[in-house]
Amino acid sequence: ERTPRGMHYIRAKIGAGEPSNSVFVARRPTGEIYSTALRAAYPERDWILTRILWLCGCEPGRNRLGRVDTMRRYIYIHGCPDDDPMGVPSSRGCIKMRNDDLVRLFDLVDAGTRVLIKE
Repeated sequence: ERTPRGMHYIRAKIGAGEPSNSVFVARRPTGEIYSTALRAAYPERDWILTRILWLCGCEPGRNRLGRVDTMRRYIYIHGCPDDDPMGVPSSRGCIKMRNDDLVRLFDLVDAGTRVLIKE
């Protein structure tokens, strides 16, 4: 599945105060800190790290409601392992960022901030 395009807003900010590389599962911190050893122990995990900006679509039929609904698809802007590739599709529709960049962005935006996703 691909990242939904169009206008969105930040529905929720998750992870304030958590250490960098904190692991999240179902939007909750697990108490783990990501490492290559942890990755080797759980190779099937989709690594969501540090912070989560949960997005909600604004355009019915494009990114809101039904099968295309960004929020119901759990589409986030989230941190990832430092060795994950950037700029290439490799998630289930989420937007991955380097952890330090995400912490800076997280501190700059509020819930409700608009996010335009383009090609």
